[in-house]
Amino acid sequence: MTDTRAGFTAIIGAPNAGKSTLVNRLVGSKVSIVTHKVQTTRFPIRGVMMRDNSQVVLVDTPGIFAPKRRLDRAMVRSAWEGAGDADAIVHLIDARHWTGAATQIEGAGEYEGPDEDSAIISRLKEIGAKAILALNKIDLVERPALLAAAKTLFDTGVYSDVVMISGLNGDGVDQLADLVASRMPESPYLFPEDQSADIPVRLLAAEVTREKLMLRLHQEIPYQLTVETEAWEKHGNGAVKIQQMIHVSREGHRSIVLGKGGQTIKEIGMAARKELTEILGRPVHLFLRVKVSERWQDNRERYSAIGLEFDV
Repeated sequence: MTDTRAGFTAIIGAPNAGKSTLVNRLVGSKVSIVTHKVQTTRFPIRGVMMRDNSQVVLVDTPGIFAPKRRLDRAMVRSAWEGAGDADAIVHLIDARHWTGAATQIEGAGEYEGPDEDSAIISRLKEIGAKAILALNKIDLVERPALLAAAKTLFDTGVYSDVVMISGLNGDGVDQLADLVASRMPESPYLFPEDQSADIPVRLLAAEVTREKLMLRLHQEIPYQLTVETEAWEKHGNGAVKIQQMIHVSREGHRSIVLGKGGQTIKEIGMAARKELTEILGRPVHLFLRVKVSERWQDNRERYSAIGLEFDV
């Protein structure tokens, strides 16, 4: 009999519900990229949270939505696999979309809200899984409407508990952390206590650059590109030289990523280099190139590199 607990908790939800923000706050450091755009997370990212004598491996899954392309299908399948293998499931819902508050928020239309959440609820019923409902962004909703939404959702019968949180400012997050920690089975720790994530550092570096691209670019372009860390070289003075390739689907996208006189790619590189320096705790020399790879989304190796199953 061990006096420690360890296990996996899957964070599922519709795109842009705030899953990555919540995981980063629970872990206490950045392990998943965050943008205002939907479908930012493409593959399961595992962050490690220590809570008293419990170690919780948090799986930040891709948003669950109606898939259209091969990459979409792989992302949604990965999200449900992460939920199926977990010791606990947290269904994160943007509370605004169950209270009418979203209609007052510019850009809220990117999030499908109740339609996406209802599909997840139906799937949870199908597989017979009990989830923890985490109503997020409660700081943006009036309390009476919030309580009504919580009752409506809890009455679906798929939730064991309801926790009201704000992943951004931290309200209720400690309560959620205690709850998921209590659900972990007795077990030795799965990772060293000082390890915050199991994502390879080269992949994390690529994700940081992709985050800056998504924040800087618009329309469909962020969804038509991927970033690959091609080289990682440590120098004697402690600095690291990182070379990355940005793969885009069209020549026109390449021109937009580069920008006039290379200004856009320069600004993206500066932002990524600054954050990587903070994350790695050492000087970073980042070199970015852009390549037109029309069928990169059909490349089996790119899927396996990020832990997704290639859909034939």
